[in-house]
Amino acid sequence: MHITEVRMRRLEGSGRTRAVASLTFDNSFVVHEIRLIQGRNRQMVLSMPNRRLPGGDELDIAHPINSETRNYIRDELVRVYEAAVSEGRRQYRVAVGQLSR
Repeated sequence: MHITEVRMRRLEGSGRTRAVASLTFDNSFVVHEIRLIQGRNRQMVLSMPNRRLPGGDELDIAHPINSETRNYIRDELVRVYEAAVSEGRRQYRVAVGQLSR
């Protein structure tokens, strides 16, 4: 399964969350509300879509099963985020194959 499109909204002044994205996989499946968060060492980490349970706990709605997939998603989102920042755009939509590596 490959990411074929990323739609990203950059956030400014919202704590450590830098962007919220929707990913399209194989031009056939979309996952919304994936957050790109700047971690303590300025490293970007993912926060997958989740919902808050009545007791305050959070339950992931969708998430990668292995670290290879999580790293693939994070790396693609970071590349798109950096492209959006370099172009000064708050909204960014790109077919992943169109972004230079």
